[in-house]
Amino acid sequence: MNFYILTLFPEMVMNGLNTSIIGRAMEAGFLHIEAVNIRDYSTNKHYKVDDYPYGGGAGMLMQAQPVYDAWKSVVERTGKKPRCIYVTPQGKTFSQKDARSLAEEEDIILLCGHYEGIDERVLEEIVTDYMSIGDYVLTGGELPAMVMVDAIARMVPGVLGNESSGSAESFEGSLLEYPQYSRPEEWNGKKVPSILLSGHHKNIEAWRRQQSILLTRERRPDLLARAELTPSEQEWLAEYEKSLDFSGEL
Repeated sequence: MNFYILTLFPEMVMNGLNTSIIGRAMEAGFLHIEAVNIRDYSTNKHYKVDDYPYGGGAGMLMQAQPVYDAWKSVVERTGKKPRCIYVTPQGKTFSQKDARSLAEEEDIILLCGHYEGIDERVLEEIVTDYMSIGDYVLTGGELPAMVMVDAIARMVPGVLGNESSGSAESFEGSLLEYPQYSRPEEWNGKKVPSILLSGHHKNIEAWRRQQSILLTRERRPDLLARAELTPSEQEWLAEYEKSLDFSGEL
C-alpha cells in the first residue's frame, strides 16, 4: 500500500513513521510511505507557499498552485487520481471503520494544511475526503496524518505479522479490547484472573468477550449502544445491570 503525504514538514512526518512496526513494514515492502514537500512546487525563489487571505483576517493561507502541483506529481506517478484526504477539524471524525475501508486502497494521498488553512479552490479540485481526528485544532495536519497512516497501515495484510492482531483490537465490533495480563502471575498483590490460567480456550474467549462488553459499558457507553451483541449477550448484560441495581438498593 502506498501513502503520499503532502506537507510542508516532510522530516517531521518521516521521522515519526520510520520507526517501530510501521518502519519495519516499510523495510519489508508491505508499505510505501512518502512525504511530498509542497515547497518543492513553489514558483517563488524563496519557496514561499503562503499569502494573505482575500477579505482580511488573521494569519496566512496556503496558496492553491503549489498544493495542486504537489498533488499532480503523485497523480502522474500513480497514473490515476487516488483518494485525497484533507486532514482538517472540519472533516468527519476518523474511525476504525474508516481505517479498515481505506486499507483496501492501493494509493492514498493525505494533504496536511498549515497556517490558517488552504485556498478553497484547490480543495474543491483535488480533495475526495475531509477527515478529522477530533474536535480540536492543531498547528498543522502532520500529526493527524501520521495517526491516520498508523491506524490504516495496521489493517494492511503483513504489517502486523500476526494477521489476527488487527481484527482483535479496541473498537472492532464497537467494543473495547478486553484486559490483558502477563508474567508474573501475581504482582503487587494482584493475581491474574484464574480463567486465563485454565487452558480452556473456549471459556477464555467467552470471558474475554464479556470483559470487552463490561469495559465498553463502563468507559464508552456510546460505543456499546451500537455494538453488535448476540441475543444471549444482551440478556446476560441486562441481568448484570439488574444485579448492579439490586446491589445499589442494599
